[in-house]
Amino acid sequence: MSKQAKMIVDKDFQVGEVDPRIYGSFIEHLGRAVYGGIYEPDHPQADEQGFRTDVLELVKGLDVPIVRYPGGNFVSGYNWEDGVGPIAERKKRLELAWRTVEPNLFGLNEFMDWCRKANTQAMMAVNLGTRGPDQARELVEYANHPSGSYWSDLRIAHGYKEAHGIKTWCLGNEMDGPWQIGSKTAAEYGRIACETAKVMKWVDPTIELVACGSSGLNMTTFPEWEATVLEHTYDHVEYISLHTYYGNKTNDAGNFLAQSMGMDKFIHTVISTADYIQAKKRGKKKIHLSFDEWNVWYHSHEADRKMEPWLVAPPQLEDVYNHEDALVVGCMLIALLKRADRVKMACMAQLVNVIAPIMTANGSAAWKQTIYYPYMHASIFGRGTVLVPLIKSPKYDAKDYTDVPYLEAVAVHNEALSEVTVFAVNRHLTAALPLELDLRSFGACRVIEHIVLEHDDLKAANTMSDPDQVKPHTGGNAEVTDSGQVQAALAKASWNVIRLKLV
Repeated sequence: MSKQAKMIVDKDFQVGEVDPRIYGSFIEHLGRAVYGGIYEPDHPQADEQGFRTDVLELVKGLDVPIVRYPGGNFVSGYNWEDGVGPIAERKKRLELAWRTVEPNLFGLNEFMDWCRKANTQAMMAVNLGTRGPDQARELVEYANHPSGSYWSDLRIAHGYKEAHGIKTWCLGNEMDGPWQIGSKTAAEYGRIACETAKVMKWVDPTIELVACGSSGLNMTTFPEWEATVLEHTYDHVEYISLHTYYGNKTNDAGNFLAQSMGMDKFIHTVISTADYIQAKKRGKKKIHLSFDEWNVWYHSHEADRKMEPWLVAPPQLEDVYNHEDALVVGCMLIALLKRADRVKMACMAQLVNVIAPIMTANGSAAWKQTIYYPYMHASIFGRGTVLVPLIKSPKYDAKDYTDVPYLEAVAVHNEALSEVTVFAVNRHLTAALPLELDLRSFGACRVIEHIVLEHDDLKAANTMSDPDQVKPHTGGNAEVTDSGQVQAALAKASWNVIRLKLV
């Protein structure tokens, strides 16, 4: 490629502070996410509570700050009381969202114990499909009230003297989706979400709430749904949710790598809609965004259509991710960071086995999928202040998008560590991309390391038998020139992390 890309960042031109919760994830009672994923009492590496310690170590490696639970579509038919109390007394239920049998061996208290061991916080969802305000307020009372009431004392009787103190709650899930149990119109959902929010905060005024946005950018309800829902809930919630998934069913890699541009548009439209409602209500509060489902998802569709119903924890949504999937995930992480001023929470869906960065075999190994690496790099190195990226890049046209820049990039300044980290994807499939990085306001710097995730085969994937087929290396060629610029040649179809120490 003859043309180079250039990126300028200035320490005084800031997008916003990164809320660590932007690197959250998701565990739903779906497939093997719980049973055989984070919880497998018969596994050789299970601890005394049945949690897989090998999985815990991989989760800790991601430094996940918050995990959404228990769904997802699952939550719209879930009675949370089924998952607490003595395990021997818990009921098995037909789980209608995914057509399985839920044994309820793992519930709220087990999840909170797991969160503590995983060094993460809980984002709890309440059922607004088959249930409503009454059950939601009782759940908050059970989880968060210290003692002296029926539900808090029941928690204590179940062996949890201290309240869980869950601070972030989702008001249902994808309630505009016809696939959702108890789906609703925007007005119907807005009303029940408003009343639910009120009573939940009357029980615990310290909690934050997420209202359901549209289930996706292409929903016919979007973005009128957001406007109507926020008309009802603006005074009672802090966030509106977004969900999106991308796939490459037509095997068009160039178009696939451009899909994150749709994520940019999605975020922009939701921000605009939220700000319109703020203006209409003469409000002072900014509604922030919780992008609490995002990932690549398409590999497992055919297998899932053939699944036998009414099994306990069958394999479902078990996408085996390849190298090009990791690049798209990298682009999606960059899209989230570029709006860190308004996207304050996000959850890669999901964490283990189900469209996940971590895979396991029942009774056997756990390993990192390709998408684990950009997620890990962003979570570990992407803390601080996002800088406004001024980028000039050669471009290409794809099936769904025109003027797609080969360079997708963002920079994060960690003032406490005196570091700037650049995350960059080269979308070009056959050629390296020369990059010049201008840090004009920062003065001198040196390259700490240049991490690269690359592979000659876009379809290369990690498996239990070959868990390291796609893995990053630190042999990138970024260097500081005599003029103080940072230069690098980004390998074809690569994810790059350029870490710079300010001196």
